[in-house]
Amino acid sequence: MCGRYVSTRSPEDLVQHFGVTDWSPEETLEPSWNIAPTNRVWAVLERAPRESREEAAPVRRELRPLRWGLVPSWAKDVRTGARLINARAETVHEKPAFRRAFARRRCLLPADGFYEWRQVPSGTTGRSHKQPYYISPEDGRLMALAGLYEYWRDPEAERDDDPAAWLTTCTIITTEATDAAGRIHPRMPLALTPEHYDAWLDPRHQDPGELRELLSPPAGGHLGARPVSRAVNNVRNKGPALLEEPSQ
Repeated sequence: MCGRYVSTRSPEDLVQHFGVTDWSPEETLEPSWNIAPTNRVWAVLERAPRESREEAAPVRRELRPLRWGLVPSWAKDVRTGARLINARAETVHEKPAFRRAFARRRCLLPADGFYEWRQVPSGTTGRSHKQPYYISPEDGRLMALAGLYEYWRDPEAERDDDPAAWLTTCTIITTEATDAAGRIHPRMPLALTPEHYDAWLDPRHQDPGELRELLSPPAGGHLGARPVSRAVNNVRNKGPALLEEPSQ
């Protein structure tokens, strides 16, 4: 699974990297070295203009903050999202919570890297503890995690045109872990390569078989893993010191 990750790039950098055409400078998120479920995260997605109903209408590539933890449109309350932070690549196209979003509402979630935990012995005491590891591209490149997003309307809201009535949430697609990540945990977030960005984001691309082909984990072995401070275990800790080597 993927339960924590790091995202520190500025929105200006993300706009340039992903070729975003629609972003409001008023929308800002602080860099975080410890993003946790229910936090707001940057997402890149494509939508047709709301005022256009034509199928051939041009789509806009947007950078938007979304809430991590997908809440399906049919959910009774937002607490459902806390259980849906990940979607398995092997079954995402058929699970009721994800299949509609997989067909029409796909996104990319920018990340520097992610965390996983492994049980390790604690010195000579015979006890063990969960040691966090930071897993990231060895060359420092930006990761574009494959994700889905969904709209949820608060059933207690009186009017559809009230912005507070709507919540937009997302989930991260995971796959079997490879390379260094596989030594720490059997699953990892699935990152797409730049040549697949357009096909993944295009809401008009709805063939399940073709979309599933995009979810093959890239080969090459470019991820590194290293132990980091156990301070990352506390979701309130968000700073860059989390990536420091653990103290002995």
